[in-house]
Amino acid sequence: MSRNRIIPNPDLAVGDDNKQRWNQPEFRRHGFHNAYRLFRRCLMVRSREVLQLEAAEQNLCARVPELAQMLAHPAFSAFCCLKNDQIILEKAADDFSTSAPHSIQSVTKLHIHLIIGRLLAQGLLSLDAQVRDYLPGIGSGYAEASIQSLLDMNVDNDFTEDYADPDADCYTEEVALGWRLPGVGEKEITLAEFAASITGFRANSGVRQADYKSANTDVLTLIAAKVSPIPMAEQIEEIADAAGYEGAFHISLSKDGHPAFSGGGCLSVRDLARFGLLLAREGRDLHGRPMANTGFLQKTLIRRAPAMTPPKNWLKYSNQTMTDGRLIGHAGYGGQFLMVDMVTGTSCAFLSVLENDSGYDDTYMGELATTLRDVCLSVI
Repeated sequence: MSRNRIIPNPDLAVGDDNKQRWNQPEFRRHGFHNAYRLFRRCLMVRSREVLQLEAAEQNLCARVPELAQMLAHPAFSAFCCLKNDQIILEKAADDFSTSAPHSIQSVTKLHIHLIIGRLLAQGLLSLDAQVRDYLPGIGSGYAEASIQSLLDMNVDNDFTEDYADPDADCYTEEVALGWRLPGVGEKEITLAEFAASITGFRANSGVRQADYKSANTDVLTLIAAKVSPIPMAEQIEEIADAAGYEGAFHISLSKDGHPAFSGGGCLSVRDLARFGLLLAREGRDLHGRPMANTGFLQKTLIRRAPAMTPPKNWLKYSNQTMTDGRLIGHAGYGGQFLMVDMVTGTSCAFLSVLENDSGYDDTYMGELATTLRDVCLSVI
């Protein structure tokens, strides 16, 4: 009898750079364009109804020349700008399209903003409570942290998220998110086990610069799952129904079945812009009915919150969103951004894939943020 030839899954196994193949520079573009079918496990949701769109193109590149530069950048995948139900402009790279799913990375965190807001409206959460009030078994890194501090990326502990450091904790987190396999001889940890393993909480005083940690969103996910009267999958379905996607929303799942709201979402650029319109409607669904906590969203825009690090320090990090008081959205690893103008109802989604070693570039992300701001403000 011949021996079976067995190898670790080549897409998910970790190489010498401590990255799984789909996130290594030479494979990252393929990985981000196909993440929805490369994850270890995944949830897929379709909307019950679809928000139909019509073309109403405006020459945004003439008004904002920097947009033309971003659309010509080698990292570019797709762009879509919507206002109400109109397509103001959409473009895609030659190897992609505006209707294909793409990894949106940390833009997924906006789902937690909506879900936490809903739970607050139902009286199931307190922003002043500590994490241990909901998760008694949590580790020392989060036990004494307040829910509000997690929402604002204002927690100081030992978790590290430095994409240029191959030993940063965010790469261990990827095992729990279902993005990669553990090392040889290591167990595949659950999201709950990963969150409990974080140590070193240090109390800080007042509002300061945001200390970005995706693990904060993981802990919020565990809390939301604990107190929500409906499963997280149903929360996702209700958000999808309110947004009216034409395609599918995919999100990776942890071993213990939790959606990876910290960065595991995949959407087409057109559907990501549709999600932005849901924010522009202040959380109202396609029929004008409230789905989200409108008061929580409105307060998120105007409240005092930590500033983002330069060059995005014109934005603050408030309740799992990035906002300047008028614009709201979120950035994502690898080159993703959603920006929504809450005054005009304009939603701009930009997807791209940085192919440098770390997969991140502060200068690029700063330029992308200001470009999308200018585009939003230029739409008639």
